[in-house]
Amino acid sequence: MTSPTPTSVAVLGTGIMGAAMARNLARAGLAVTAWNRSRAKAEPLAADGVRVVDEPAEAVRDADVVLTMLHDASAVLDVMRRAAPGLRPGAVWAQSTTAGLDALDDFAALAAEWKIAFVDAPVLGTKAPAEAGELTVLAAGPDAARSALAPVFDAVGSRTVRLAEEGAASRLKLVLNSWVLAVTHGTAEALALAEGLGVDASAFLDAVAGGPLDMGYLRAKAGLLLNGALTPPSFATATAEKDARLIVAAGERAGVRLDVAAAGAERFRRAVAQGHGDEDMAASYFASFGDGSGE
Repeated sequence: MTSPTPTSVAVLGTGIMGAAMARNLARAGLAVTAWNRSRAKAEPLAADGVRVVDEPAEAVRDADVVLTMLHDASAVLDVMRRAAPGLRPGAVWAQSTTAGLDALDDFAALAAEWKIAFVDAPVLGTKAPAEAGELTVLAAGPDAARSALAPVFDAVGSRTVRLAEEGAASRLKLVLNSWVLAVTHGTAEALALAEGLGVDASAFLDAVAGGPLDMGYLRAKAGLLLNGALTPPSFATATAEKDARLIVAAGERAGVRLDVAAAGAERFRRAVAQGHGDEDMAASYFASFGDGSGE
């Protein structure tokens, strides 16, 4: 009895998250082809059995599943249009980039034009859970796509939250990210204030230890700052700024004013201007000092 042919997956975008996802897909026995705008960033995946190619259309040719993990909506649209000549009708497109709400209709329209199934599938988690295959996948799409996506989501995540309503996955992702970014800024500002007031940061952490104000994310982000371990990033500051602006835009679209998210986007902008864009988003800390001009 012969074994079934492994599901073939094309991963478009091999940054912090995409590379880890591609690696776990290959380790799960799936046939994986990857493309990245900078091929050099994708090349290390070859050691894990991932086929690295030069063009998006080559990556998706004959793929059962196409997974996009790119920077933003415009990058997704550009790359998928370049991939279109290689798409197989009936393939499933799992769109995992945090792209906001405005582009969802464009994604769905392109999928319909190309006769592929579109699944809104952002993920919750950063570098460490991505590398461990322990992401939470938020998935909204046609039931017919579930069987093709099951081995893919099982390889990259420890849990899949299925949502029936169109666009519900991206909406939930923005709500979740609004909380993640708020906690990051809270940690950064508390440590910045401690610095400014001459308070030992360890005294702050000791005071909340084990109580209702303590939390794992506080410890993780504070540890990065106190240990000077902002690179390589778990979640880059420049990406966090992009997500913060998507959150603010979604709030405006819904008639919800998000003052904290808007202020947080500005903090990230200042940190990026100061040269911290490629560092972990805990670099929001630096936005508390200097004028943010980057000069």
